[in-house]
Amino acid sequence: MAAYQRGDYATALKFLRPLAEQGNPQAQYTLGYIYAEGVGVPADDGEAVKLYRKAAKQGDADAQNELGAMYAAGRGVSQDHSEAVKWFRKAAEQGHREAQHNLGSMYYVGEGVPRDLVQAHMWYNIADALGDEDGQKGRDIAANFMTPDQIAEAQRLAWEWMAKHQR
Repeated sequence: MAAYQRGDYATALKFLRPLAEQGNPQAQYTLGYIYAEGVGVPADDGEAVKLYRKAAKQGDADAQNELGAMYAAGRGVSQDHSEAVKWFRKAAEQGHREAQHNLGSMYYVGEGVPRDLVQAHMWYNIADALGDEDGQKGRDIAANFMTPDQIAEAQRLAWEWMAKHQR
């Protein structure tokens, strides 16, 4: 990781590949990111998806979120909003604030799930409470199209989720 962080991608790849092959989810996620972004290697969305999926199946929330993003955009896989929601939800339930924001967005536009402003507001609100920079914006935009009762319900659900998932 130190080699990756200082931009020595050749060294990072030399150490990450064997770790990823041995099943290390952090190495799989990081190597997936390297391929997705083309950092020190030619970009390869298919390889990125393969690596993200391995880490995601082991419960790595970063990989779950990225795999959801790949499905949402149709990068390296056929676009599948339902599959994107599935992976965003897995990461969101672990407290991954970007995934929570992404899940809120899926509910807001109705991609992969029926459009549900209460659920959108709830997930945006949780993301905001956990420090996501855009959570408040999403929540406020959704609120513009909601009744006071819907907003109150979304806030109640967000508080319940937060109380259940506090560490």
